[in-house]
Amino acid sequence: MSERKEIVTLAGGCFWCIEAVFELVRGVEKLVSGYAGGTTENPTYYDVCTGHTGHAEVVQVTFDPEVVTYREIVDLFFVVHDPTTLNRQGPDSGTQYRSAVYYHDDAQREQAEAALVAAQALWPNPIVTEITAMPEFYAGEDYHQEYFRMNPGQGYCQAIIAPKVAKFRKEHLDALLV
Repeated sequence: MSERKEIVTLAGGCFWCIEAVFELVRGVEKLVSGYAGGTTENPTYYDVCTGHTGHAEVVQVTFDPEVVTYREIVDLFFVVHDPTTLNRQGPDSGTQYRSAVYYHDDAQREQAEAALVAAQALWPNPIVTEITAMPEFYAGEDYHQEYFRMNPGQGYCQAIIAPKVAKFRKEHLDALLV
């Protein structure tokens, strides 16, 4: 493990889903669900759910680049959600559920753009994922953190997140901690 850490911020629908998948990835050290990309300062979950703040539900991923690279994380991101649906993932719709990679520097931007081009070969429809400079990040409320782990029996978790996690475990075993 290195002392150096990097951050990637991803929006791919419900932040609970993205967090549940990336907590399984080797080298990921911290995940914070929150909001980014909007105009409202210090938004709450209820503010963001209105669709009027401009924010997306995001997960800020802190990782060890000697264990997993930025590009590997972004490549995984493009296969764990549908980057071809505008403002929608499964049953969740609205701009707060858009697909986006928020880059923190030019090197991340270049890698995210290359990952998008490569990922397009995996999808029959055009990818609509935004690749945008990192705006202000607002951490979500405590009850949103580690949501799937803390609430595995909750209906949304069973119907939406558990199958996504199971598929990820099956298809991306090489990326997993366990």
